[in-house]
Amino acid sequence: MKTLFAKACWLILLAAASAALQAQPVAGREYLVLDPPRPVALGERIEVIEFFSYACPFCYEAEPHITRWLMKRAAEVELKRVPSALPAAWLPFARAYYALEATGLLERLHWPVFDNHHFDGKRLNNEKNLIDWLSANGADAVVFKQAFDSPEVRAKVEAARAMLDTYNIQGVPTFVIDGRYATSSRLAGGIPEMMVVVDHLVGLARAARAKK
Repeated sequence: MKTLFAKACWLILLAAASAALQAQPVAGREYLVLDPPRPVALGERIEVIEFFSYACPFCYEAEPHITRWLMKRAAEVELKRVPSALPAAWLPFARAYYALEATGLLERLHWPVFDNHHFDGKRLNNEKNLIDWLSANGADAVVFKQAFDSPEVRAKVEAARAMLDTYNIQGVPTFVIDGRYATSSRLAGGIPEMMVVVDHLVGLARAARAKK
């Protein structure tokens, strides 16, 4: 009887171990390994780049998940957001992101831009709608418009376009972790699954750094 019980326990342990292995994200399936690795900013925190667009409904869906994940990982990672200007219809939103950053409004209005565009149907990709909405939310419309049209913002948008090419970004949301790994909602199989993979890749990146 004891022998049967021991065998049953052993089979349960094997099944659990097999399930755990299967649950691990797999390179080439849930994420890609970048070869060669891309350069990253120096520092102790792991660089995480989020390619996104305010126009993208999947990015809108992802934002609360990203926020919750950052609450746990903010001390370990350096999140950099890069707005996609492809297709061309997304260009106003890319400029809007960098104009919000330049005018100090990004932290306060990043999520409201998402929410008011998608949930409330404000169509904030239209410049006039965006300016009117910002005015209603206490922003200086003149200062924002100057930033929106500035050479500095246009240069940042061009740099963002170049990064899309550098990392061969085919869609958003896509995350690049420490210049070594990339995943997306499409690869991972969904938004919550994507964040699980991102967390796993941060651990892989940390281990890779420790080997140097």
